[in-house]
Amino acid sequence: MNKNDFSNINKLKSNEYYYSSEGYLIFTETYHLKRGYCCQNYCKHCPYKHKKNILNGNNQISRRNKRRNSK
Repeated sequence: MNKNDFSNINKLKSNEYYYSSEGYLIFTETYHLKRGYCCQNYCKHCPYKHKKNILNGNNQISRRNKRRNSK
């Protein structure tokens, strides 16, 4: 999502997002905690278990692809 695509930016607090150098909207951990759940889109600042599994190399997508390829 970039600056031009996000129409509800005025509803966010300044500590809930920032823009990358490329102009993309990046949600902070504060935003994710306020939302209350993981969207499973591999967000940069995701505080939930789904993100932590990715960092450990145990993400669900990798396991799913391995099963498909083994058939």
